[in-house]
Amino acid sequence: MNFHILTLFPSMVEQGLVESIIGRAVKKNLLSIETVNMRDYTKNKHGKVDDYPYGGGAGMLLQPQPVYDAWKSVAEKKEKKPRTIYLTPQGRTFTQTMAKELAKEEDLVLLCGHYEGIDERVLEEIVTDYVSIGDYVLTGGELAAMVLVDAISRMIPGVLQNDRSGTTESLEGSLLEYPQYSRPEIWMEKKVPKVLLSGNQRQIEAWRLEAAKRRTEERRPDLYAEYQRMEDCHKKLMKGKLLHIGMAELIRRRQGRIVYETGMNICIQDTVGGIYFITASDPESGRDMLLTLAEEEQPHTLCLHQEFLVEPARKLWGMGEEFSCYQAVYTKKEKLPITGLYRMDGKAWEGMPRIERLTMEYLPQVKYHYKTVSDEAYLRDRIRRGWMFGAFVDQELAGFIGVHQEGSIGMLEVFPQFRRRRVGQALETYLINHMLELGFVPYGQVEISNEASKCLQRSLGLYFSKQQVFFLKKVLAGKIPLQRKESVVEYKSCE
Repeated sequence: MNFHILTLFPSMVEQGLVESIIGRAVKKNLLSIETVNMRDYTKNKHGKVDDYPYGGGAGMLLQPQPVYDAWKSVAEKKEKKPRTIYLTPQGRTFTQTMAKELAKEEDLVLLCGHYEGIDERVLEEIVTDYVSIGDYVLTGGELAAMVLVDAISRMIPGVLQNDRSGTTESLEGSLLEYPQYSRPEIWMEKKVPKVLLSGNQRQIEAWRLEAAKRRTEERRPDLYAEYQRMEDCHKKLMKGKLLHIGMAELIRRRQGRIVYETGMNICIQDTVGGIYFITASDPESGRDMLLTLAEEEQPHTLCLHQEFLVEPARKLWGMGEEFSCYQAVYTKKEKLPITGLYRMDGKAWEGMPRIERLTMEYLPQVKYHYKTVSDEAYLRDRIRRGWMFGAFVDQELAGFIGVHQEGSIGMLEVFPQFRRRRVGQALETYLINHMLELGFVPYGQVEISNEASKCLQRSLGLYFSKQQVFFLKKVLAGKIPLQRKESVVEYKSCE
């Protein structure tokens, strides 16, 4: 992630971001922060960057030329126009969901206003997003820019020491964070709750959930109402677990937005990948739901859980059917045995793989071998976020597997020279166990004609949904539809 901050006070931003977690992440090259002084790009010999506004009014206004030239100094180095955020009280309110969305970008340009604002013409030319950190006015956008950098950086793998810290904070999943305690055990006659000293992780997690619920209900009843709604929706979806596992896990993993819910007519959007997941109780109510959604939503990709939704969705949004598959779900809570597959310490026995997270140096190999997804940016994102794993045999990459944006396991590929050596089984076993450690239900999708994949899933104890799900993607004018969506799992190897 590269942050480019356009400001009149670069030292203010630099000094505010060089310490603690963000500073360490910069030193580790996990992110970069560049400040661009807009005053350096003025053509005024006195270094002036502002002037009086036309039509009168109080204060001064930043002129368009130095702002544009400063932005251009960043943009001209990029292959495409960078996402450019203007920090302003008039913008969309910044949220944790927005932080996750922005964290997917390779480059972010943050434009800091000053005085009474910036000439509207340059804003129209360069700005893609208007963002506010709250309903109040600051003297400039620098503090707001630092808030965005801090919140977004926490979503980048490796920035936080604990991989899960960024996804278990306050405001995640409509619940405030539970109370936390440290030493001493007794302070001012107040004791640490006994359950936290018990060592029973299941009881501790249950206590933390209840404590978070109580705190949210007391302090943020609006958030608690949304949490209850999500929980009620999750319960309904779990009645058809094998079919609706993707929707249920979006809620459970706190990355789903309920767009529509009436009975069993439900639409949930993945807030990370943007896919809309839709299920309906019958054709008539399903069509009514789609018509209602079409008035406000413009999805680029759909996951439909009934075939009778396919044709109406095509007509409403110009979708093309790409991929139909069965859901494959690992329903047990116990980890799979690993004997003879790989070692827990990461070391390989002779002829057996060592499994570890892939780094960006392996992107060319992943792109070459994995033909199902041709979008290099998507593969780059999966590696950068630590969601792709490789199997190494004698120091050589033998295959890989990953987790898609919406949370499904997939992208399993074993190189030809390493097939029939249980490498694919080792990779999927490793990732299933890893997902269980994170508290997730491991699942994926299998194309209906992929018998080799069905064989592998059954051998690992996964169960299949009786009904198919259908992935559709919007067809762009003059373009041939792809064969499948970029977030669908297609297992290629059964060993």
